[in-house]
Amino acid sequence: MAKKPPKPAPRRIFQERLTMTALPLYFEGFLLVKRSGYHEYKHYWTELRGTTLFFYTDKKSTIYVDKLDILNFIRFTEQNSAEKSCANFTLVSPKEEVHLKTENTESGEEWRSFILTVKELSVPQNVSLLPGQVIRLHDVLEKEKKRRTGIEQLPVTSVGKEKEPAEERVAALNPMPACFYTVSRKEATEMLEKNPFLGNMILRPGSDSRNYSITIRQEIDMPRIKHYKVVNTGENYTIELEKPVTLPSLSSVINYFMKETRGNLRPFVYSTDDNFGQELNTEGRNEKLKKNPYIE
Repeated sequence: MAKKPPKPAPRRIFQERLTMTALPLYFEGFLLVKRSGYHEYKHYWTELRGTTLFFYTDKKSTIYVDKLDILNFIRFTEQNSAEKSCANFTLVSPKEEVHLKTENTESGEEWRSFILTVKELSVPQNVSLLPGQVIRLHDVLEKEKKRRTGIEQLPVTSVGKEKEPAEERVAALNPMPACFYTVSRKEATEMLEKNPFLGNMILRPGSDSRNYSITIRQEIDMPRIKHYKVVNTGENYTIELEKPVTLPSLSSVINYFMKETRGNLRPFVYSTDDNFGQELNTEGRNEKLKKNPYIE
């Protein structure tokens, strides 16, 4: 009999992870992972969001350390394991093989079923799961079908109408990160200095209407504020560094800063649970957060 699904992460952690990616959460639990270059398996709390596996050092971490898009792999195979108490799988792509190991055979059957469901867009036959878990698989299947349909169906241009600008189509598929605020350089600096517990990185509009800037606050020897320009090229975004970095979306830009600083930089995100308004109103001031109108 399959065991009960692992308990989800606390609400605050779940919300913070959700700010890193807008992908829906389908399944989560511990996995042992061995990628090319790993000398041994690494123990990760893992989330399956959309078709991507996000790996965290532990259940309470809010910044993922690695991720895999299972659609990049051409094969997902189950391996015979000498250890009868666990299950082994291999994801095979033209570039690498990734080995996954579960803590027990029950969770192995769950991981296999959920991964195959979102990869193949079909619930596997002959799954050894409880009826409630099978119902959940079908629910995930429907959600993933709708998600992919929304991504793949770009607006169709009708006769006599101008084609929708490329940047508008990209914006529709890549919503603004939760740390985007329509504030000035000075306002972003004040927000970071007065509310360090909410994060230390803000994405904001650039000096023109096309590009963007990132304002960060780092504490090394002493608090320092830095600003980085992010150029919108139409299809990609380029961070103006000594060696420029080009990424496909603004969310990727935010993730780049987090990964390069090993999680020291965190998106500045408003949360109603943090008494945010009280902090902003200190010293008799009423700072306005001009949130992007497209963010709920």
